[in-house]
Amino acid sequence: MELRHLRYFLAVAEERHFGRAAEKLHMAQPPLSQQIRQLEAVLGTQLFERTTRRVDLTEAGRLLVDRARQILSDVDSAGTDVAEVGRGAAGVLRLGFAGTATYRLMPEIVRLARHRMPNVRLQVIGEMLTPQMEEGLLGNRLDAAIIRPPIASPALRLDEFEQTPLVVALPQDHPFAHETGPLAASMLSGEDLVSYPRGSAVASVAAEVSRRAGFRPRIIQEATETSTLIALVAAGLGLCILPAPAALPLSTSITIRPLTPAVSIGLATGWRADDSSPLVAAFAGLVREAADSLRTAAESTAAPAEAPPGSPAAPASAAPSASPASPSRPTASEPTETP
Repeated sequence: MELRHLRYFLAVAEERHFGRAAEKLHMAQPPLSQQIRQLEAVLGTQLFERTTRRVDLTEAGRLLVDRARQILSDVDSAGTDVAEVGRGAAGVLRLGFAGTATYRLMPEIVRLARHRMPNVRLQVIGEMLTPQMEEGLLGNRLDAAIIRPPIASPALRLDEFEQTPLVVALPQDHPFAHETGPLAASMLSGEDLVSYPRGSAVASVAAEVSRRAGFRPRIIQEATETSTLIALVAAGLGLCILPAPAALPLSTSITIRPLTPAVSIGLATGWRADDSSPLVAAFAGLVREAADSLRTAAESTAAPAEAPPGSPAAPASAAPSASPASPSRPTASEPTETP
């Protein structure tokens, strides 16, 4: 089986017509039909059901469509990466980012990488869920990821650098939105909720929060992207448990309230344990630098300005709360409850 066979096969599978596929490939129809027959002979199975009016995929053909697309995508990516290195780049890093990290952390990482790793090209995919990133790392489609623990595979390493508290996003006209202070998890019983897909890190933690509060969450809509969940909340579809929304694209139509009992979820750099690439090691260090930079900037912004001589002191209630310390060692910890 050759790559050209797969390209010919996908053209026919997409067009469902040998004539149109041949035009798309800029070749005559008889040679295309011959190439498809050769592929079927190599695989020992029929890929298409052919009639005088249409061409349909067999079960084997439907399976090959997904595999062929992935194979050709990997080949194209490899060619692009090799060409980049050949033009003088020190390397290529394929990176995945969790939803909230896409908005807050990714821009700072990219900014630092331009100065610390100027000859490295970053291929960035944002708004990914933990299972997607774990699969991408194990399948060698990602080199590193900003991922939320816990993960399932022991073949990956995690360097956790942050704990993020979970909060509740509510439509502005919801009765709970007019109250102040933390919202008890038990108050979410019976409420319509929108959520990340089941199996994602945040959804798993939210389900555990609900279980401990004594109810089963009523999920009416799931969405992969944090921005989509926020839009659904703004539209009044339901409430949502999500990581604290620093730098997220918040709508003026929603309100954020802390959750009680307070629960946090980790954020970590993940990579394959057997990957000894110096680029990946350098990237993990750069992520910590970016997270520290953002934390310092947030603390500086939140700190009250020093009062000029003779002016009244700022009230004690204006003092900012301390930011949580960054973990000092790699971990894949379960979500933690804070008293």
